This record gives sequence, structure tokens and C-alpha cells, in this order.
Amino acid sequence: MLTDQGIILLEKTANEIRQSIISMLVTAGSGHTAGPLGMADIFTTLYFHSLRHDPKNPTWPERDRLVLSNGHICPVLYATMAHSGYFPVEELQTLRKFGSRLQGHPHRDFLPYLENSSGPLGSGLSQAVGMAIADQINTKNRTGAELRGPSGIDRFIYCLLGDGELDEGQNWEAAMLGSKERLSNLIAIVDRNNIQIDGFTEDVMPLSPLYEKWKSFGWHVQQIDGHNFQQIADAIEQAKAFFEKPSVIIAHTIPGRGVKEFERKPEWHGKPPSKAEADMALAELRTLGGKISSEHQ
Repeated sequence: MLTDQGIILLEKTANEIRQSIISMLVTAGSGHTAGPLGMADIFTTLYFHSLRHDPKNPTWPERDRLVLSNGHICPVLYATMAHSGYFPVEELQTLRKFGSRLQGHPHRDFLPYLENSSGPLGSGLSQAVGMAIADQINTKNRTGAELRGPSGIDRFIYCLLGDGELDEGQNWEAAMLGSKERLSNLIAIVDRNNIQIDGFTEDVMPLSPLYEKWKSFGWHVQQIDGHNFQQIADAIEQAKAFFEKPSVIIAHTIPGRGVKEFERKPEWHGKPPSKAEADMALAELRTLGGKISSEHQ
């Protein structure tokens, strides 16, 4: 259950993660800004509330698995992992540097805490479907239970997807297989921020009606405000409780969230802030962080 106090803590943590993202990107001099800022609330809810994991024991066999498909938003993954205790926050300043564990796209050979390597868009859901099928096979072999339930496994495979990468047909092949295999241990979360590197998604390749598309592929579908912590947490809990089919949460987010000058602008999809822009963004986020604290004292 997410309490009012819990929401306040998540708000503060998400703000700190956004500050880390800006600091990482300006130090690296390259990387993506809009998507990581927009997904900070969802990653914060996952790692600090919903996800079953243990930073002190990253290979814990019973952990949930998180697959990041749109790997270019990895600054938010790295920042969230660091703030939750997987590695020192100071290491975030090595983003995209030679020899760093924090590559420009997640790479398991460099950072073993990751569940998948990513690069080419559109492949993450297939990876997650494979993991979910493997878990169900292992469960059946161990318990005789066909599907997750009281006698089956209780861990989940999460797959984080960008809306722009849904242009890739492989996603829909994976969606069909997930539905066929009734992968109720699979939860996909789509970052519906309406931008991609070439502009707005509905201009490049219209995705609407996205809810109906996923439903027609046999998935349990929810739509939420991706910046409302209660909605995020509730949607995840509902997905966990749905045993008949895989679940997808379409999270409507604001790209560049938290920095007004970056919000909803496709040009911020794939570029880092300059030193002056970073200073401005950090000042704005620190002011917002102060407001969060003062409003709840």
C-alpha cells in the first residue's frame, strides 16, 4: 500500500534522480535528456516501492527482472539504481566515458546488475517474453503449476518500452507470443510521451489508438498518468493480480518533465544540456525539491 508519506518520499527521490540525470548528461557531453526525465517517476516507483529486488544481493534468484528496451534512456535507470544502492552515486559521473560501467546503452558485460543489454530498438519485449516463458517452464517443472498463481512463481518480468520504438514490428510479434502463452508474469510499461528522434510520434508513424491495439493483441491494458505515483503503484498492483494474460500499462508522460524549458520538445529527445542549460535545469529542480519539502512539513 502506498501511503501519503510514501508518495512524499517518492516525490523527493524522483527529484533527486532528475538532478543526477542532468548532472550525468552535462558531464558526459552526450546522451538523451527528454526520456530519462520523463520516466523518473515510474523508475522511482518501481525501485523504491513495487519492484522485488535487493541492491545488496543483485543476483537474488527470486528477484523481479527489469528489461529496458529503449536503452537510450539508461541515464534514468543508472541514476535510480545508484540512488537505491546498487553502486555509488558518484559513479554516475562516468556516464559514456571510456572504461565506464555506465555505457551509452545498457551492457551486461560492463554492469552485471543489469538484466539485459540493449541497443537496437524493438528487441526488449522479445527478451522479456523469453524470460517470462522460461520462468513459467521452470515453475511447471518444479511445482506442476501451469501458470503463476498460489502454487506458482510470484516474481514478475517488467519490460520498459518507448512509444516510438513500437514502430518496430518485432514488438508486435512478441506481443502475440506473450498473449498466446498467457504470460501473466509479464508486465510491460510503455512510455507514451509522444516524441521520438524525428519528431512527434503521430507525425512519424501514428500509434493511435494504442489502447485498442494492445487489447486486440490479447493483453490486459491500463492507461495512467505516468507522473501520478498513486496511479503508477495501483496499476502495477492490478497487473500483478491479473492471472489470465500479460499486462501492459500505457503511461502518459511529459518528456523533459521537471524542467519547463525541456518539456514536450522533440529536440530534447537525443541531446544533452549545455553547461548553462544544466545550471538552469538544476536550479529549477532544486527549487522544486524545496517546495516538495516545505509543502509537506
